[in-house]
Amino acid sequence: MHWQAPILLPKPSIGGDPAPGGLALNDAGDKIYVTLSRSNSLAMIHLKDTAKIVQIPVGISPYDIVITHSNKAYVSNWGGRQPREGESTYNTSGSRVLVDPKTGVANNGSVSVIDLDRNTSLKSIEVGLHPSGMALSPGQDKLYVACANSDIITVIDTRTDEVTEKISVHLNKDIPFGSAPNALTVSPDGKYLYVANGTENAICVIQTGSPGKILGYMPTGWYPGSVLLNKSGKTLFVANVKGIGSRNQPAARAGHNSHDNLGTLSIIQVPAKNELAVMTNIVHENNSYVQMLKNLHPATGKKEKMPIPLLPGQTSFFKHVVYIIKENRTYDQVFGDIPQGNGDTSLVQFGQEVTPNQHRLAESFVLMDNFNCSGILSADGHQWTDEAYVTDYLEKSFGDFPRSYPYDGDDALAYSPTGFIWDKVLRQGLTFRDYGEFVNTSVDPKTAGFMDIYTDLQNGADKIKILAKANIDQLTPYICPGFPGFTNRIPDVYRAAEFKKELKGFEKDGDFPNFIIMELPNNHTSGTSPGMPTPRAAVADNDLALGQIVEAISNSKFWKETCIFVTEDDPQAGLDHVDGHRTVGLVISPYTKRGKVISTYYSQINMVRTMENILGTSPMNQLDLTADPMLDCFTNEPDFTPYKAIRNNIPLDQLNLSLNKLKGKQLFWAKKSLEQDLDDEDRIDENVFNRIIWHSVKGYDRPYPVIKNGNTIISD
Repeated sequence: MHWQAPILLPKPSIGGDPAPGGLALNDAGDKIYVTLSRSNSLAMIHLKDTAKIVQIPVGISPYDIVITHSNKAYVSNWGGRQPREGESTYNTSGSRVLVDPKTGVANNGSVSVIDLDRNTSLKSIEVGLHPSGMALSPGQDKLYVACANSDIITVIDTRTDEVTEKISVHLNKDIPFGSAPNALTVSPDGKYLYVANGTENAICVIQTGSPGKILGYMPTGWYPGSVLLNKSGKTLFVANVKGIGSRNQPAARAGHNSHDNLGTLSIIQVPAKNELAVMTNIVHENNSYVQMLKNLHPATGKKEKMPIPLLPGQTSFFKHVVYIIKENRTYDQVFGDIPQGNGDTSLVQFGQEVTPNQHRLAESFVLMDNFNCSGILSADGHQWTDEAYVTDYLEKSFGDFPRSYPYDGDDALAYSPTGFIWDKVLRQGLTFRDYGEFVNTSVDPKTAGFMDIYTDLQNGADKIKILAKANIDQLTPYICPGFPGFTNRIPDVYRAAEFKKELKGFEKDGDFPNFIIMELPNNHTSGTSPGMPTPRAAVADNDLALGQIVEAISNSKFWKETCIFVTEDDPQAGLDHVDGHRTVGLVISPYTKRGKVISTYYSQINMVRTMENILGTSPMNQLDLTADPMLDCFTNEPDFTPYKAIRNNIPLDQLNLSLNKLKGKQLFWAKKSLEQDLDDEDRIDENVFNRIIWHSVKGYDRPYPVIKNGNTIISD
């Protein structure tokens, strides 16, 4: 055995890499077929001459391939068929994909049928959304297709190439979307399917037939993404994308980070009927199945007002929800110095001196010391905040996001078929305003840097023009055109000023939106890149802007009926002594408890569920349906005292020095900072970037807590 030379695949016409995926060897063993996701093609490679590669056009973002003995191939297309002229489409990594014209979410799935003798496409078969893993029956007369964004298995008769059945992976027909069946295998006798339900961390066992019947579920690790069965049909091998969680690293150190997860392999003996029943109960308990069924059909409550309605007939004191999404901090990085909370002072980087407003807000209202991000970086973080869900497209991209890094709404394949929280708000007949979420930003003049914009703001000169453009067309009517999206060269206090301008107009007209979503990103920082604010100044800018926004709302006529929620989109691999997902979360309103520490486990999904209850919208999926609203944070006794923002202690124009003024470790880390791609959120080496921030705050002689999780370790 020895390694042979790699096979170089052709680059796609759109540039970049082809992103190879599923592959199969033909019966003769002389050709390999591989799906090229970004090329929208199936590549045929002759093993005797690997330079001889033929590409066969298929659908959008081909995922998997299976080959029959009759030399016919089936290719699952994550993004469905090729669009026709005049149809609603949107971008996915340089291609156009069919989308729902109302939401902008990809809404087509297909399987391409290929004649491998002629290297031509015979047919495109419409199936469920995000068709991914496929398996042939033992007699090859049936093809089973796992459709992750429709929660179904599509069954295709390979003799006619027609769909004959759609098998739901839900045991109860009323269960909403959210199981993510993304891979499957068939028993040797063809009687059973074993389906990897990613979001449920389970294998769904289906008895084939007409119709297919769910027999039960088997628990796995975190997000099963592939499943195989041995030849005897007695042992399952399940690859779990995220293993057993983010605290499974053996190395001892001061803190955990959200990237501390390793893939695992579950080896499961196919259970007998009674054993499967026990396993099914475990899966149901893990996924709050009983609570899910209960929440589907809640009892009717008496008509009354309360902060967070729980039952039909109840309404909220709040008419307005403001949802502020910041960037990339753990709890310990910011709140680790608050003595009444569960913090670690050794891991504090932006404590009270840097973030006086966040500290006062947490201590005046509620300090949540067990609030957690659901994701790990901006690509999935903004999906958790906006959808309370992440699709298989993202969960299977953590190797390096080869297709896209869709934090800002620029890839329709990344999004849940149930849409975004604002889609639910609008369907409810409520009003909505978007400040910076999923928008692109242009600055005129293009050469204007942070200090130019900051000085222009301070002087009130208004010489620099900033314009936002929605990345999703459906958001265009709802964005604030002067409120920028992610870019570190625009101060957050500029964003606060833009919001306050509109707030004055809302006060005049009395039409404050029911739901506001706002990106406040500068606590991401630019590291120690010369000419940009120091990390402490960037976080201080973010903190002051938050304080100014809360002050403005709490002094407006809408305060009595407004609730403000604040979260980080992700923790950016920062350190925390409890869990790398633990983060800053704030709940600010007249009906928020005062001066309390809330240690209940809450996540962004609980926050979304709380907002849904206030606004009267239905849950988007299984996860927010089963999530508890954050009742511990609220009281029926209001306190209408307005908030007064605290001035910053760190000058906002405190800039990183130029390289020619640095030496030693400062120069080394400044150069490392310049190597990072800071034009997009988190397109960086986070292991390096966190060290840059650590040393800029803690000093260059204080070692960074070593992380031995397989990432490159840069010497301190």
